[in-house]
Amino acid sequence: MVSYIRFLYALFLALDANFRLRRKDVSSEAKDPGLSKGYAFYCEVVQYMEHVKTHWRQTQDRSQCVAHDAVDKPDREARGTASSGVCTVDCARHNMKRTNGVGDLQLGERYMNMDYMFFKSIAGSDLQCFFISYDIACQWSIKLWQRMEEYSPTLHFEHGSRYVRFLVPKFHLPAHIEECNVHYLFNLMRGVGETDGEAPERGWSDTNGLSGATMNSGPGTRRDRLNDFWNDANFKKIVKLGTSLRDKMLNALPLMIEAAKAFVDLEKSFDSSTLATWLVMARRWEDDPKAPNPFQSAKRDKHLAQVRRELAEEAEEREAAGIEESNMVRADMHVTEFLVLGLQLEEQQRQLEHDMRAVGRHPTDKQRAAMTERSSKLRRKIVTWTEIQSLFFPNVNRLREMEDKARAKAAESQTVPGLKVYELKLWLPSQLVAFPGAWIPVDSSANILNAEYRLRVGQANEALDEIRKNLIVRTHLYSVKDRHKEGVRAHTRAMGKIAVVNERIRRLAEKYRAAWSALGRLGPVLGHMEWRSTLLALESDDLRPLPKNHFGDVTRQRATQSRNKKKSKSSQSKPAAVPVPRKPSWIWTTALSGSMATGSLGANEALRIEWAKTRAKAMRWREEVDLLEEEMRRVTQFMEWRAKWWTDQVGQRELEPGAQLEGETAYALRQADLQRRLLSSFQLLWSKANLQSKIAEARKEMMQGESDQASGDHEGGGDSTGADNEYDAESDEDESEGSEDEAVTLSTATSLVLADD
Repeated sequence: MVSYIRFLYALFLALDANFRLRRKDVSSEAKDPGLSKGYAFYCEVVQYMEHVKTHWRQTQDRSQCVAHDAVDKPDREARGTASSGVCTVDCARHNMKRTNGVGDLQLGERYMNMDYMFFKSIAGSDLQCFFISYDIACQWSIKLWQRMEEYSPTLHFEHGSRYVRFLVPKFHLPAHIEECNVHYLFNLMRGVGETDGEAPERGWSDTNGLSGATMNSGPGTRRDRLNDFWNDANFKKIVKLGTSLRDKMLNALPLMIEAAKAFVDLEKSFDSSTLATWLVMARRWEDDPKAPNPFQSAKRDKHLAQVRRELAEEAEEREAAGIEESNMVRADMHVTEFLVLGLQLEEQQRQLEHDMRAVGRHPTDKQRAAMTERSSKLRRKIVTWTEIQSLFFPNVNRLREMEDKARAKAAESQTVPGLKVYELKLWLPSQLVAFPGAWIPVDSSANILNAEYRLRVGQANEALDEIRKNLIVRTHLYSVKDRHKEGVRAHTRAMGKIAVVNERIRRLAEKYRAAWSALGRLGPVLGHMEWRSTLLALESDDLRPLPKNHFGDVTRQRATQSRNKKKSKSSQSKPAAVPVPRKPSWIWTTALSGSMATGSLGANEALRIEWAKTRAKAMRWREEVDLLEEEMRRVTQFMEWRAKWWTDQVGQRELEPGAQLEGETAYALRQADLQRRLLSSFQLLWSKANLQSKIAEARKEMMQGESDQASGDHEGGGDSTGADNEYDAESDEDESEGSEDEAVTLSTATSLVLADD
């Protein structure tokens, strides 16, 4: 397990490639060598190209995840170009380019290119903890160390005794398979705080503006121009470090307190033995990702991700055998991918509709802007998707034309409001079956219909499973509120949490009903009606929890029996009414419920997952505050050292008195003064924001909450197993490990040096 002290000195790296920054095959190194020889961000060209030539025939295994083009199609089309793009290594915390972390690509995003930049950017590092973010880290990292052994000794990196973890950026991860969404998720990785790994993506929007100016440049001119741009970008970020660190800290402190309180409140309702069991499981998984995962349930149903994987594997087998139907692939996209994108757009439409209704009739300017931006973005996605749809189903355009004509005709007689983006009909195959004129004959499109049928079954199973879990969580929250929450403030906070779960259940119910409705149209056409025995119509009354006696809560059952006996004695003279127990909702008795319907196993599993997620969130926000505080200290210490370093340069060279000596002295003193003034401005910003006292107050509030929990002022509460207690135990062991030499990571230090130059 990564120690709490050590992760403060971890190096956070983010890798990515950009194919907009390509260069045409004009000029040459001999005619345009450039001024920089590996002194800035671009690596030294001669050594790099020697590496490329030596390992040009290196092969890459096919992706074990989804079909990443960077893995399965590394030799991207690059006719007429000397460079098909660039690959970079950035600081994942501060979005800065790293020294020798940039290189040209030849035919695409090949491992040998990314490997070279990665190893070159960390050469000489004495740090012991590394978090590496890359959008295909799940594949790239598998044989990284094996490939390293084949490279030049200058690229070798002693990794055996170091803590190195590979992650996938948060925005990119949902496109991966379910296994990747657990093992490579930042939110579940101990020590990363709220880092998201998307640093390179934020910079491409600015860098892409140079693509036109550098596309026809010679190699040296292009490298120099990009080096200058990135050096300027780094320096601007350094100048704004005071503001950015202040804003991040002010944002993180209340979120840290909120997450910690939520975790403490949740733990109060569990007994110590249950918490101890869960904590052991969580820590084992953090030490060894192959251990049982506290965030996953042993589900028996095939969820959407599993069905998607099966369809992809079946398509791959058919393509390999040469028996894939021609109408299953259009524009380099398989129909499975097309349908999955359609389901995602459908879900986004539902979410947008609810959010727009939730803001009310009088939204603020900020809310209106956010909704408008979301609507525009979703509309663009749908337009792109419909362009591909017309390749699969050409006649669907006629349906859209008919819709447009009908609206235009209606507008002649009365005012018709424009269609909102969430009202746009996607015309998925399950909707097209009702319009034979817009559909290919069923006998030649059975595979397409069957693909959506299977995806819809997986979607329904997944939604139903999540509904059951959230109903269990809601029941638990009500129990906690009734037993432990006293006072208006505590009651309001508890009801707020319950409202969040209720909203989650409502959205999941809508998702299930959409899948069930689609199955109702697809089933008769395909002759598949077996789903009706397990997937029933979901009414509002069905969204109820299990009866109390299904939870296996002995204390509650005994209390209920005791109350019933008292009532029986007090009313012996009256005719007793025969209680009619309410039957459990079908969602608990269906065969799909698996272990959840049989007793407390499923309930405990759902609660354990909720506990693990809440714990992880609390840990990440505490780590984020600690990382930000360490970065503030590190910036202060570095700038003090840097100012002294510039001052010490005065008189280092033996020069005759004159203009040269005076100029160099003035330059060094100016740079030293720049560092001091910059540091003073940072300290003034942080002082005005009263950051140190706010950090201390936030930690005091967290400690107070933990001490209240540990004091046992609640009924049946267990021992504190909070994230802070775990960290405190490790901090005592590792206090001696942090050294002054580790105070500055390579990313910040090299960026500051380059900015001075």
